[in-house]
Amino acid sequence: MIEGQSRIVISGAGQGTAYLNYPSRFASKQAHFYLGIGRAIARHFASRGHKIFILDLNEDNVRHTAEEHLKEHSDRVGWSRCNLRSVEDIRSTVRKAAKFLDNRIDYLINNAGISYPYWPDGKTMADESVLDKWQAYVETNLTGPFVMSQACMPFMKVDRQEDKEKLPGSKVGTAGPCIIHVSSFRAMISDPNQEGYASTKAGLLGLTQSMAVSLQSFGIRVNMLSPGRIKVTHENPSADEQGEDWSVDEDDVNVHPANRAGLPEDITEACEYLLGAGFVTGQNLVVDGGVSKVKGKA
Repeated sequence: MIEGQSRIVISGAGQGTAYLNYPSRFASKQAHFYLGIGRAIARHFASRGHKIFILDLNEDNVRHTAEEHLKEHSDRVGWSRCNLRSVEDIRSTVRKAAKFLDNRIDYLINNAGISYPYWPDGKTMADESVLDKWQAYVETNLTGPFVMSQACMPFMKVDRQEDKEKLPGSKVGTAGPCIIHVSSFRAMISDPNQEGYASTKAGLLGLTQSMAVSLQSFGIRVNMLSPGRIKVTHENPSADEQGEDWSVDEDDVNVHPANRAGLPEDITEACEYLLGAGFVTGQNLVVDGGVSKVKGKA
């Protein structure tokens, strides 16, 4: 658990909808996955008194999150539209975030990315037209978090004397600044025709491990969080307006050895653990209810 009021930047905190066809064992239904993990993370930390800055490609959605969903915390919530495929957009947005956060960023949660895992229109990698989509995956899911981290680093250095005194060599440790890359259990396992999504999510693991080693001298820890199927159908503007609540069906439960569906709170609590775990860096925390360990279930 992180103590005091921290300054946190969270990407991908708007909401949208991705339509994903289930594998053949669920062929009779189509799943509607709402991109609400970022919003749940934002709510978690805002409600605990932290000062946050959220960003998303969809300006209407990130505005809704900040001004409607989190309005009771409005004095501690800043927001902006940001295109992760634009280096200059990222850098200017981080400068804006740092200004709102008193020129200090304690934590960065890189949650934004292309979440639809399949090539469009049922295509395969044999179709040359998917190259543009491949490049979009790489630029958004891999280059974006790299540049976001790079832009935040000047505001994350351990430059306060009390923190320096608690770095390696002292008897009392400190968690210090931390970056979390939100990946997916698809970094380890994949369905057919997910090359763009799976490759970039797996690439975040290499980025995490390398950054954890490289940023030791900056006092910055780096970890990866890999969610499985998280039920977030209520984390979107439409659900806010219609009063929709969280619900599950039999498949949401039966596929998981944990014997229940994944909750947004499972991810937010994992985030808080990683941010406050001062002796944990370069690691991948998989939060998938055990589904990736069961043959044929994932």
